[in-house]
Amino acid sequence: MSGPAAAGLGPAHGWVLDLHFQDQPGVIAVYALDTGDGLALVDVGPGSTLEALEAGLSERGAALSDVRHLLLTHIHLDHAGAAGALLERLPRARAYVHERGAAHLVRPARLLASAAQIYGDQMERLWGELRPVDPERLTVLSGGEGLRLGHLEGEALATPGHAVHHLAYHLGDDLFVGDVGGIRLDARQTPRAPTPPPDIDLPAWRQSIEQLRGRDARTLALAHFGTFAQEAAHWDGLLATLERDADFVRRGLEAGADLADITEGLTDTLFAELEAEVPGLPERFGFASPPWMGVQGLARYWSRAAVRGERGAS
Repeated sequence: MSGPAAAGLGPAHGWVLDLHFQDQPGVIAVYALDTGDGLALVDVGPGSTLEALEAGLSERGAALSDVRHLLLTHIHLDHAGAAGALLERLPRARAYVHERGAAHLVRPARLLASAAQIYGDQMERLWGELRPVDPERLTVLSGGEGLRLGHLEGEALATPGHAVHHLAYHLGDDLFVGDVGGIRLDARQTPRAPTPPPDIDLPAWRQSIEQLRGRDARTLALAHFGTFAQEAAHWDGLLATLERDADFVRRGLEAGADLADITEGLTDTLFAELEAEVPGLPERFGFASPPWMGVQGLARYWSRAAVRGERGAS
């Protein structure tokens, strides 16, 4: 296993595959599980890292042709961007996705347009090609479904908060938590919540955390990055930093500060805290979750909450 893992995957016989996103180790993980009916991949990464995914499998004596199941936690490009290209190459494979994300994989124009507003001319460099998915190749989930993949049994869990279409997967002793489980690039780092636009929902995220912390699992598998023990300290740390970041943005907006000043202030605070925990970590963290994007997502959340007359972080 690679990465800053504090706990290994359990009897699902899994590997952590490091996609070396933008030539950075330990930023985006894909998990490969031996099901007895081919390999299952939990998330697939962006199209720009397909070669790294294939190389990671090859290093472990496997091949893309062994893959039968693509379990997508959500459809953001760093998690699901390569799904269409993989399915074109793997005629026997299926992808599993939340019902509110499925249409965007089948008809990705809207998803691409939304991402292009954020990334502009960096789209190709960062994410590569997003190929449409044949709807007949999708297993559409709402959360709560039991899963049986070969000898591997588990459950898909609806876990909104980071995205309305977010799923976690409880397979054996392992909880694959996507982004709702936070970003933790080192065992010494307090988990941080990635909060990009467009649909951050703080109350829903809190509820998802409570659901996940109550699961009888040994290991948390994070997309960013690696495996950690399923313990209260992880979830307590994630809740604390989520509330603190959300409150920082809310207070800035209420004081009339512009987004650039709020972003600068939050970035300075975040990077100072990360540097104190793990020297040199801020640079790598910026590849996993750029702070400016997190501020945009929280600002959008607070603007919408204001329209509804809510104070969702209280």
